[in-house]
Amino acid sequence: MRTEPDGAGHDLRHHGDAEVRDDGSALTDLAVNVRADTPPDWLREHIAASLYSLAAYPDGRAARAAVAARHRLPPERVLLTAGAAEAFVLLARALKVRRPVVVHPQFTEPEAALRDAGHTVDRVLLREEDGFRLDPAAVPDDADLVVIGNPTNPTSVLHPAADVARLARPGRTLVVDEAFMDAVPDEREALAGRTDLPGLVVLRSLTKTWGLAGLRIGYVLAAPETVAELERAQPLWPVSTPALAAAQACVAPRALAEAAHAAHRIAADRTHLVAGLREFAADGLHVAEPAEGPFVLVRLEHAAAVRHRLRALGYAVRRGDTFPGLDERWLRLAVRDRATVNGFLQALDRALAMTRG
Repeated sequence: MRTEPDGAGHDLRHHGDAEVRDDGSALTDLAVNVRADTPPDWLREHIAASLYSLAAYPDGRAARAAVAARHRLPPERVLLTAGAAEAFVLLARALKVRRPVVVHPQFTEPEAALRDAGHTVDRVLLREEDGFRLDPAAVPDDADLVVIGNPTNPTSVLHPAADVARLARPGRTLVVDEAFMDAVPDEREALAGRTDLPGLVVLRSLTKTWGLAGLRIGYVLAAPETVAELERAQPLWPVSTPALAAAQACVAPRALAEAAHAAHRIAADRTHLVAGLREFAADGLHVAEPAEGPFVLVRLEHAAAVRHRLRALGYAVRRGDTFPGLDERWLRLAVRDRATVNGFLQALDRALAMTRG
């Protein structure tokens, strides 16, 4: 693990949707970390019903109260946002910080938002030889803003909650991106709902598990004074009426039970994917393990060529070299159902056979 100063060299604005843009309809998507076959019909119908209220300005009180109840928090500790990405922008613009640090490899939007707001960003790079796991002591003591994902995109590492909590201290804002935590069975290692850690800010997204990337809905959990500061930086009515309806529905008991069931199914499908990937060890393919998120990170030589061959065979995967701490040898694969995974593994075998030849 090492600390790296602010610097260019990675395309922080590259995201998985770029892999399936344009001719993406012809590709089987393992590049985007949104659960397949979503949103479910009941959620589509609920969102559609909200369209009859579009003449009125959005009123987020009910959705805010529902999110608060889901995490057993008072509503003043909740801020609804247009996806977790808006929350990163609000944090970068509203908080007065001197030395922000982002723990990488992770989702690149937090650093991009900080840079856009004029901040100089330091990086703590987690190493492959350490399993991309966090050592809290590696974060500089004088960092007054620390951002970490858990489980982390793209490494699929689930850091122990105790290790992440050790980063919290008075005078520091600790931002924990838990966008994929609801894909972890029992949400173990979650910090959402904690009120005992100074400066803790937890971000959640409802777009990944429920297939609402086009609707943009997420939320912040933080101390009331932090929520108020971020809210002042938001425009009026930042979350649309359909998105508010989705938020309220996705934290209801029925939805939480469905998400919990999906998390266990994802874990089983991930086990199947990892087992299949291990069969290519002789080709130099290495899986970053243990994987705990709805995606898997793999390393192999000639990964760029393999990615292009997979695309020609009908499969899109996410390049890894846009993540600080990774290079062109890395690919990220979204977990899909067994039938899709089996087809992908056959295509991967063909793509690697071209390399063998």
